[in-house]
Amino acid sequence: MDGPEKKTFAAHLHYAGYRTFYAGKYLNQYGHKAAGGLSHVPPGWDWWFGLQGNSKYYNYALSVNGSKETHGSHPVHDYLTNVIWRYALDFMTQLSTQPFLMVLAPPAPHAPFSPEPKYATNFSSLRAPRTPNFNVKVGKEKHWLLQQGVQPLPEEVVARVDNVFRARLRTLLTVDDMVKDVVKTLEGLNRLDNTFIIFTSDNGYHLGQFSQPLDKREPYETDVRVPLLVRGPGLPQGHFLSYPTTNIDLAPTLLDLAGLPIPKYMDGTSLKSAITYSKTNDYLARNEVTEVGRQDPKLLRRTVLVEHSGEGAVNHPGCENLSLGVSGCNPNFACKCEDSWNNTYACLRQISPHVDHLFCHWADDEGFEEAYDLSRDPWQLNNTVTLLSPSLHKKLHNLLRNLQRCRGPRCSDLAGFVV
Repeated sequence: MDGPEKKTFAAHLHYAGYRTFYAGKYLNQYGHKAAGGLSHVPPGWDWWFGLQGNSKYYNYALSVNGSKETHGSHPVHDYLTNVIWRYALDFMTQLSTQPFLMVLAPPAPHAPFSPEPKYATNFSSLRAPRTPNFNVKVGKEKHWLLQQGVQPLPEEVVARVDNVFRARLRTLLTVDDMVKDVVKTLEGLNRLDNTFIIFTSDNGYHLGQFSQPLDKREPYETDVRVPLLVRGPGLPQGHFLSYPTTNIDLAPTLLDLAGLPIPKYMDGTSLKSAITYSKTNDYLARNEVTEVGRQDPKLLRRTVLVEHSGEGAVNHPGCENLSLGVSGCNPNFACKCEDSWNNTYACLRQISPHVDHLFCHWADDEGFEEAYDLSRDPWQLNNTVTLLSPSLHKKLHNLLRNLQRCRGPRCSDLAGFVV
């Protein structure tokens, strides 16, 4: 089969002579019978330690190069982040001079938010950030899903949100330990100075914003923003890059950094020129500016596509009075539902030196829309879609439709338009 797994950045690097390693969460259905079972090892990976199903910390199964490995609940031997860590060290110590790709995908800070026992009481005084949009009541200016259920959240639900916030941070302490040890090991192997290290995540998370307890499936900044840190040869130390990026940029960036051609079917834009922009680096060295890209407006101009396909459910255990079509309804969080079958949207996130906008269109019966000027309304409290001029509204719709339909380099061309 000529499936998408044969076209990943890992496959390209593997065939170019890289030694490749993957450990941790892969895809939600990975390892299940309908998806090929645990014997399936995606093409391009020399060392493979794929988690069966969605994120867990204990009591799970791994595919170890195609063979099933079962883990229980022992805090030392089975805690998944530590298992990934041990396999990573084993891989690194067996490397020769061959170039390598290593991807570590720990469950943290995904649910069920289980910290390592030694970190179970850290951050006991912290609360979820009380942002200006925290636990506020919403009306018809927001999509109907956010209007459902109790508003604002009761105190006992807010307390549970705070508990989740603390637990997520605690799970990341073991990730911190792992990252530190990986860097130290690379340094001991004399590989650190010619290795790029990228730290990022797959989604953001809201915790109480707009009276929604916790999840990741809304188009707001809490849900779509993720960290992106890059360390490597030729990069300026301690500087902030303002260039708007997306997760789909990682694949072409990795190939570009390795000196490999970027195939035309691959979406995203290589970040190599942005993160190694020599003129900006020279300017930084002379003027100690902390924001890379300030001298080149082209590096700050981009439109990115944000999409979500809504999911519904038939049964809602503990919340039986709810209608069909909603999902993510948790009785511990006031039966607030975090998704629905028609919570399907596409958005334009536009950033330039003079524009910081979001425009969203829902594929529901009313064609609901939201628009925000984040330079004036960073917490997205005021939906201004009705204030858009007809001509601007049409331009946004056309650009959104074209970005949804494009592929490869055409998407990068369209991303250069900011209206």
